[in-house]
Amino acid sequence: MMATMPTAPSPGLARLMRSPAALFGLGMIGLMIVVAVLAPVLAPFDPNLQDIANRLARPSAQHWLGTDGFGRDQVSRLFYGVRPTLLLVILVAALMAPLGVAVGVVAGYCGGLVERALMRVTDIVMSFPRLLLAFAFVAILGPGLINGGLALALTSWPAYARQARVETVALRDHDYLAAAEMVGIRGWRLIVGHVLPLVLPSTIIRLALDLAGIILAAAGLGFLGLGVRPPTAEWGSMVADGTPVIFDEWWLTAAPGCAIFLASLAFNLLADGLRDVLDPRHD
Repeated sequence: MMATMPTAPSPGLARLMRSPAALFGLGMIGLMIVVAVLAPVLAPFDPNLQDIANRLARPSAQHWLGTDGFGRDQVSRLFYGVRPTLLLVILVAALMAPLGVAVGVVAGYCGGLVERALMRVTDIVMSFPRLLLAFAFVAILGPGLINGGLALALTSWPAYARQARVETVALRDHDYLAAAEMVGIRGWRLIVGHVLPLVLPSTIIRLALDLAGIILAAAGLGFLGLGVRPPTAEWGSMVADGTPVIFDEWWLTAAPGCAIFLASLAFNLLADGLRDVLDPRHD
């Protein structure tokens, strides 16, 4: 039997692999996923175990980043804090982008009264400050991971709707769609099979860029006590817990703050690499 030649990677994937920034971002996201999965193995202590006698301990061989105001190990809480961050990112991404793309594609394809109605609703939601509106939703629904994700998703979809609508309008009278209609492809089959694949690349790029902002927004919710409920470890709430003693035990806020920064940076760098691959207008 003849040996099969190994298939060469696609040009887009090869281009992504040649980007140091994208590789760094992808590696950081992969590391976050590994830490989230293996947190029970990696964490040296129970993240919720309180030791009041050892509260606000300085970094040592036993507690590498010290302990917080309840005597809980900071390294363990930092590891476990990856979980709510990634879960919130997945929840928001799974709701925000599909909702916005669906509204934008339907509005752009149907036109007329449907387009005007959907775009007016989009403009109304977009006119409110996103973060303040998310805070209002969480204040009404109550704190929690699910409620925080719903609040961020319900206030972030309009940008995707407007982008998808613009691209769909540009495609609506294209010969490509006219040819598909000539062979009997119409309605939802045309939207899902021919319009949506052309809209998705720019949506993926925007989503990757927005995920960094979602992490910051999630940290903001946790900082204000509107995120996951105590005693669950979460980076934003860890920053808030360390704020009263920031001048004496600065590492209590610096460690989760650096984690938030690196997570946001990772998604930004990955989005930059995806733009090089998926956006044909970018050199």
